[in-house]
Amino acid sequence: IPESVGYGIQTYAQLGFARMNVVDAVNARLSVRQFLSTPVEDDQLKSLLSDASRSPSGGNVQPWRIYVVNGESMTRMREFLAGQPPLDEPEYDIYPKSISEPYRTNRFTIGEQMYATLGIAREDKAGRQRQFAHNNDFFGAPAAMFCYIDRQMGPPQWSDLGMFLQTLMLLAEENGLSTCAQEYWSVRHKSVTSFVGAPENEMLFCGLAIGYADKAAPINSLRSERMPLSEWATFVQ
Repeated sequence: IPESVGYGIQTYAQLGFARMNVVDAVNARLSVRQFLSTPVEDDQLKSLLSDASRSPSGGNVQPWRIYVVNGESMTRMREFLAGQPPLDEPEYDIYPKSISEPYRTNRFTIGEQMYATLGIAREDKAGRQRQFAHNNDFFGAPAAMFCYIDRQMGPPQWSDLGMFLQTLMLLAEENGLSTCAQEYWSVRHKSVTSFVGAPENEMLFCGLAIGYADKAAPINSLRSERMPLSEWATFVQ
């Protein structure tokens, strides 16, 4: 099996390898922005979603509502999106309107580092827009999930959805798959909702591109930096 494709859990076992442990999955996970066209089976996605549903949920509310596009439905969605209006007004603020330090610098730095991997200069607005537009193609991923939540839910349930997504992404790593969470889709929520048939009472939070990473793509060499522990954790004396 080519290294660029990765290994599923059964294949790991067949080859005599140990399963990936949690810390390895945490450290391996990154936002992949160039995927191979290698298909992903529906049964594998069903297994990942079923296992991810064991993530924490206050009161066992389980507020996540997931819509999966794969194979033929992914082909149809790409065709559908091509004929839709470009951007919608998002239903929530993706970032605070006046983001302060150190958060502003963290966000600015990762953007600069990402474009640098592609040789796109800061002043090359057209190049940056072209890269941004790749969100619309799921960065070439063969499958995607759209993560909704009932509009009656509040911040605690949004937190539950976040924990579900993290669990799902780590399970994907264990299965040799890569992911990219895309809040981009919050600015195309009308088109997505129309295609997947989500009811009015559900709000789109994000999409999740999923597939096998193109390990030769320069953009996938980027690993975001994290602030030192001393800057965000306080051990109370």
